[in-house]
Amino acid sequence: MSLDKKEDQFQSRIDMIELRTSLEKVKSEIAKVIVGQESMVEHLLAALLSNGHVLIEGVPGVAKTITAKLLAKTIDVGFSRIQFTPDLMPSDILGTSVFNVKNSEFEFKKGPIFSSFILIDEINRSPAKTQAALFEVMEERQITMDGTRYIMEEPFLVVATQNPIEHEGTYRLPEAQLDRFLFKINVGYPDLQQEIAIIKNQHENKTEDKTDVVNRVISAQQLKNYQQLVKEIIVETQLMEYIAKIIVNTRENQFLYLGASPRASLALLTASKSFAAFRGRDFVTPEDIKEASYAVLRHRVIVSPEREMEGLTADEIIRQILEGIEIPR
Repeated sequence: MSLDKKEDQFQSRIDMIELRTSLEKVKSEIAKVIVGQESMVEHLLAALLSNGHVLIEGVPGVAKTITAKLLAKTIDVGFSRIQFTPDLMPSDILGTSVFNVKNSEFEFKKGPIFSSFILIDEINRSPAKTQAALFEVMEERQITMDGTRYIMEEPFLVVATQNPIEHEGTYRLPEAQLDRFLFKINVGYPDLQQEIAIIKNQHENKTEDKTDVVNRVISAQQLKNYQQLVKEIIVETQLMEYIAKIIVNTRENQFLYLGASPRASLALLTASKSFAAFRGRDFVTPEDIKEASYAVLRHRVIVSPEREMEGLTADEIIRQILEGIEIPR
């Protein structure tokens, strides 16, 4: 086979240049304000391409909320922030019917969920009935109120944050709610050099609103086009089998009380395509699958109580599972 023919085999069959260029611009805009946290930003972008929701978990002050707000500002779509509190009611999120005296009819007043990019701050601050209000809209992109169905405009993305260490006044998210998030991103502390850079940035920044320096990069239509492009990413049969083996292993693993459902298989497939697109490729590799596995699975499996007491985490078990399965070549 000639060298030219060999090179043709590895040329991208789908033009990913515009998508990758736009995502790099988004990263650059966010980097004007946020120091470090590259993994969180890349996972948020992958979720954006996958049209999937994200749960961000981290201690207070690690830029969970501001990063989500900055990402929303780089996209020309509607943005809505909802602060979850113990007294928040489902109608405060979805909307409610109000009686109009003029025409003697009830009119539905839409709640803050009717937007494209929804930031839910401290999602575990509200009780189960309020969290349950998100079930339908997150899974089916629609809301049913008083027998009427309201379809959400695309793109539609929910980014929720929660604090892992505070238990006073919080309510644990049920497994059915967690399963609706494509990713759970764990955000840690910055290292020493990043901490120094954060302090310097704060000292040199004289503007009141940090988000003022961030510009819009992607239009709503561009984002829809990119999401459609990601669906066309090529996945070989042996890689689909690799995904299935990972998921089945979580169900058979002796250290896990609860394994992942078929929804996790589909989430891992979709997320792997997004990571491939993010890297400028039109095909998925085993590395894409491994990179996506932690964020896709960590909130969908439950460590057995005995192992949890020993300090074993979901991430550690996922790592063991990935190491124990032969990588397809």
